[in-house]
Amino acid sequence: MPVTKKLISMDESLARELSTISKILGVSQREIVEKALDFYFDYLDVAVAEKISQEIEEGKMKVYEAEEVFKELGIDV
Repeated sequence: MPVTKKLISMDESLARELSTISKILGVSQREIVEKALDFYFDYLDVAVAEKISQEIEEGKMKVYEAEEVFKELGIDV
C-alpha cells in the first residue's frame, strides 16, 4: 500500500504519551497513530450514518428506490 507523509502537531502531553506507549508496546508511533485513526474513523462512520438517518427522518434528505435510480441511469438489472 502506498504511504503518504503527513506532518501533524499535537499537544506536548499527548506526544509524550504516544512516545511512552510506543516504547512499552514495542511498536512504532506511526503504527499507533494509524490504528488510532482507523478506530476513530470506524466510530465516525457510525456518527455519519446516524446524521444521515436523522436527516432522512427530518425530510432534509431524500431516499430513492434502487429501481428508480437504475431506470434514471438507464441501467437494466
